[in-house]
Amino acid sequence: MRAAEDTLGERCGAFKTDPLLWLIPLVLSGIGILMVTSTTSRVSYELYGTSFTTGMRQLKWLAVGGAAMLATYSVPVSFWRRIGGALWLLSLLFVAVTLVPGIGTAVGGARRWIRMGGVSVQTSEVMIFATALFIAKFSHKNELNPHSCFAMTLSILCVSSPLLLLQPDLGSTILMMMICMGMYVERFGWKLPLTAGGICAALLVLLIAVEPYRLRRVNAYFNPWEDPLDSGFQTIQGLIAFANGGILGSGLGHGFQKLQYLPAASTDFIYAALGEELGLPGTLGVLTLCLMWLGRCRSLYNHVEEGFDTALAWGISLTIILPFCINIAGVTNMIPLTGMPLPFISYGGSSLVMMWMRVGILLRLCRKCREEEA
Repeated sequence: MRAAEDTLGERCGAFKTDPLLWLIPLVLSGIGILMVTSTTSRVSYELYGTSFTTGMRQLKWLAVGGAAMLATYSVPVSFWRRIGGALWLLSLLFVAVTLVPGIGTAVGGARRWIRMGGVSVQTSEVMIFATALFIAKFSHKNELNPHSCFAMTLSILCVSSPLLLLQPDLGSTILMMMICMGMYVERFGWKLPLTAGGICAALLVLLIAVEPYRLRRVNAYFNPWEDPLDSGFQTIQGLIAFANGGILGSGLGHGFQKLQYLPAASTDFIYAALGEELGLPGTLGVLTLCLMWLGRCRSLYNHVEEGFDTALAWGISLTIILPFCINIAGVTNMIPLTGMPLPFISYGGSSLVMMWMRVGILLRLCRKCREEEA
């Protein structure tokens, strides 16, 4: 028994200085800065007289994200357990404020941002982060049984989802459902989530049917060439970008789709722009880095203390991996488009900073594991 504890302690101790948990996101962020600079060079030159303005902004946000990582790393894990509920309530207010005229910022017909001191903050990022903390807090209470925990999880969804749908933000709503159910499965298994999943699928079909633009996205998924200049335009241009890149790519900065055709080339479709310029090595390289990082998260999950720590490690990992999968699946037309940024790579300050905050929490869990072993 003691030998087993010593082996576990050695494994946990290795995590204190595990560099891959922050090095891999740093490499992904570096790739993101290169691609953001490339995809926005023409617009930046026309607006500011230099091709590097937008890329430099992303670099500044990376510096802010690094500071945010250090801040969350310096906070004890117990702090997140204490404030999980309050932070979730605050995130509800944060999302609701976007619906107030004059406060929420509308982009592309959606009111998902709040302008604060010249900076736009996407409120759904805060809500998803707070939800993972809150579920981790209550899901491992000893007095909770599967049914009561499931009822609380559904209550969170029923309160959060309408606010996100009013923005409207169906992609974040779907992500919220997946995170809530995924965190429940970690503790209690698949029985109730599978039942609720069928109900949610029916509601999702209804939500798609009542909004024409969502229905057009689904139609574009099955047959984008039916309306190539409207509903199928984004999907087609993304696939053309991959085709133009071929195996080796056209070279960094030499992509053609970003100039006139590929929409949201620096945000939602940055993976397609990357495929055009860096080819198969670029796209597979990003996937490989993501899988390697997921492997480190899984190892951390297997070794942290059972209870809140395991739920927190699992939930935080889900909030990064799931958006990654949803974005790539949408851009490659494996699922309908949802308008979700690619973590660490897509342009956007609030998303990048929130992702690095999550990395800081995971690193703190590594440190706690080491301290408990000592």
